[in-house]
Amino acid sequence: MTRELPPTTFSAFVVSLAGSAMAHLGQAPDPATGGVAVDLQMARHTIDLLGLLKDKTTGNLDEEETKLLETLLYELR
Repeated sequence: MTRELPPTTFSAFVVSLAGSAMAHLGQAPDPATGGVAVDLQMARHTIDLLGLLKDKTTGNLDEEETKLLETLLYELR
C-alpha cells in the first residue's frame, strides 16, 4: 500500500512538530493510537525544540515560514 506523503518542506516539518506537541498536550489524538494522552514533559520538549528552530533560523526563513513558526509557537505556549 502506497500512501501520499506531504512535500518535504520546512513548513511541513514545523507543522508536524506542532502536531506532536498538541498530541502531548492532549489537544489532538495520537496518530498512532487514536487516543488522547497528556505528556507535559514531551510537550514542553517539543515546544522548546520549535523555539530553538526559530532562534537558529532567524534571518534564513521567508516571510510565510517565519509567520507560521511564530504563530505555532504562540498557540502552543
